[in-house]
Amino acid sequence: MDCIFCKIAQKQAPAQIAYEDDEFIAFHDIRPKAPLHLLLVPKKHIPSLQESQEGDAELLGKLLLRAQKVAQEKQVKGYKLAMNVGKEGGQEIDHIHLHLLAQ
Repeated sequence: MDCIFCKIAQKQAPAQIAYEDDEFIAFHDIRPKAPLHLLLVPKKHIPSLQESQEGDAELLGKLLLRAQKVAQEKQVKGYKLAMNVGKEGGQEIDHIHLHLLAQ
């Protein structure tokens, strides 16, 4: 598999990691759109929300809770979460991920 996010999760590609646990990794976006712009990525490879399955529901819920946890750890008061779905929706990397943006 030639997925850059999988390589980052497996420490085979560099990234400025902000958070990691057994299921998720969060790292700084290389083209930030805000002073704090993190990508929260499940370590399980799912190409996009469009391709997720019913069995991924718990993982997807945990993704939102990890975003909350990371925001708390970064001590941001408010933030935006965004997910692009598919090339037509602006998704550039074929691995589901959530953008966390804050001032």
